[in-house]
Amino acid sequence: MTNQNTLRDRAQAFRALHVPGRPLVLPNAWDTVSACLVEDAGAAAVATTSAGLAWELGAPDGDRLERDAAMEAVARIAAAVDVPVSADIESGYAQDPAGVADTVRAVLAAGAVGVNIEDALYGAGEGSLRPVAEQAERIAAAREAADTAGVPLYVNARIDTFLRGAGGVDLTLERAAAFLAAGADGIFVPGTVEPETVKLLADGIDAPLNVMAGPGAPPVPELAALGAARVSVGSGITQAAHALVRRATRELLTAGTYDSLTDGLDYGELNELLGRTR
Repeated sequence: MTNQNTLRDRAQAFRALHVPGRPLVLPNAWDTVSACLVEDAGAAAVATTSAGLAWELGAPDGDRLERDAAMEAVARIAAAVDVPVSADIESGYAQDPAGVADTVRAVLAAGAVGVNIEDALYGAGEGSLRPVAEQAERIAAAREAADTAGVPLYVNARIDTFLRGAGGVDLTLERAAAFLAAGADGIFVPGTVEPETVKLLADGIDAPLNVMAGPGAPPVPELAALGAARVSVGSGITQAAHALVRRATRELLTAGTYDSLTDGLDYGELNELLGRTR
């Protein structure tokens, strides 16, 4: 288990990486080997993707994964790398604020120093978000749990207005202000990379802005110039990896050939990467 002093140091280091105009770039990981590859490539931190992690554990995304299983996976990732780790905990793996606080304590015990907490309300209809006051209580509970533990956990409040088609810039700014007042450190707005919108959000939010990029999005330097302080890719790398599994499998079963495997990583390189003493 990571000791408290190390957790504090990593949390402070992770917090310092969020600089508007010079964003923290996070290629999201979903298991130990992907986390090690992300670190080996030079990433300053590792962030999990809740979707990728859930799929890895045989569950669908969207508040369907059990907290204990998720925390065990986060602990394995945090133990495998030396850089700070942030855990995507969906909406907190809990029904109420007290449960969110329990999740945060489990996150710290697992060795992670950041969390994403989303405001989507699953099972309540298309585009549903938690009421602002209710979500603020959940964020406040996360903040209090971390502060009580003496760790400056980075709480990234995810606002799904654009991702779920529930609203635009004005509603996003309104929710962001409430969540920051409740104790969030940063705001994550997936679902839009339109330059004008990113600029409005970066200028209107009094905290680091996290955007989620992917194919078709402006490159990182452009997002940086718009004011983004964090750029992540969500489940994008996971989806690309799984697409290769399907493509290679179909090629093998139909054509009986192996071309999809041509650019695979070297066996020895992967074995050595996972065999390093931590």
